[in-house]
Amino acid sequence: MQYIRLTRSDDFTKKLSQKVDEYLKKNNLKRYGNWRILLKVPLMFSLFLLPYFLMVFGVIENHWLMFFMTMIMGVGMAGIGLSIMHDANHGAFSKYKWLNKIMSFSMEILGGFNLNWRIQHNVLHHSFTNVHDMDEDIDSIGLLRFSPNVPHKKVHRFQVYYAWFFYGFMTLSWMTNKDFMQLSRYNKEGLLKAQNTTFAKAMTQLVFSKILYYTYMIAVPLLVMDVTWWQVLLGFFVMHFICGIILAFVFQVAHVMPETEFMTRDGYTHKNDDVSWAKHQMMTTANFENWNPILTWYVGGLNYQIEHHLFPDISHVHYPKISKIVKETAQEYGIQYNYHKTFGAAIFNHLRLLKQLGRA
Repeated sequence: MQYIRLTRSDDFTKKLSQKVDEYLKKNNLKRYGNWRILLKVPLMFSLFLLPYFLMVFGVIENHWLMFFMTMIMGVGMAGIGLSIMHDANHGAFSKYKWLNKIMSFSMEILGGFNLNWRIQHNVLHHSFTNVHDMDEDIDSIGLLRFSPNVPHKKVHRFQVYYAWFFYGFMTLSWMTNKDFMQLSRYNKEGLLKAQNTTFAKAMTQLVFSKILYYTYMIAVPLLVMDVTWWQVLLGFFVMHFICGIILAFVFQVAHVMPETEFMTRDGYTHKNDDVSWAKHQMMTTANFENWNPILTWYVGGLNYQIEHHLFPDISHVHYPKISKIVKETAQEYGIQYNYHKTFGAAIFNHLRLLKQLGRA
């Protein structure tokens, strides 16, 4: 791989890290999650699994109510990914590595593959945020254009109208082809070796996890529930579509925004100077609706995306307090702190950028 030029540290980085470390020590806090994140486990899994068991065991048999249950499962599915799986795969859920490992497998319960997720998210996205051909989060099918560095097509003029529809297929893509394609690509790029595994071992785990997922999510409902095959598939689709919409908008408004910078492997699109890793994160990331504790709780603090990118190994339960330190330090060094007051405003501006990129 070719790396863009990022000096790993500067005065801003050192000052910010020092302040955050002092805050944690002064308040006798660990970098990991606490009782608040542990409480999320039964709550979020209940939101996802309780509707499933109510339908499988015949407690709920009305088809319209079943349809509503699949919608709730989609909300719960997104909540598990945002609030539990995310911290666990960053090693920030608990100080115990074994507990982080167990919680990381919540990705498999949702139908994904945590090894692929760690490579795509932890290694590529966090190291090369908004870098063309490096950050897979801004790569997409040819119908969507998330960066000015992606070649423009005529169909992109309409992406502001249809992008949300493709967002709904995000997790459905994991279920089918994406996990297998990613694993093969990561093996060719030597990224599996860095994760201390082999292609054969990882592929065996992937196939086994998919078999288990489709067994409990498709086969079991078909065998025990009084529904047709198309009703099961419709419910499965609705659950994933809702989850995909939620996940996509949470992450898209954090990076694909009018004020965030987009880069190439050789440097910035509009600048060509060396930049520290911390400044890189500040310039490519945005926050939204930090005043809302309910939203913060549900999305696992990912409305504090700036703080997450600066301190990915710190649990999201600490982000609201840390954000004050980040704002003050950024202001001290004249660095912009990208923020949208509401989630709705952030989505509006994301769509505005999609429209601009579609016209380019």
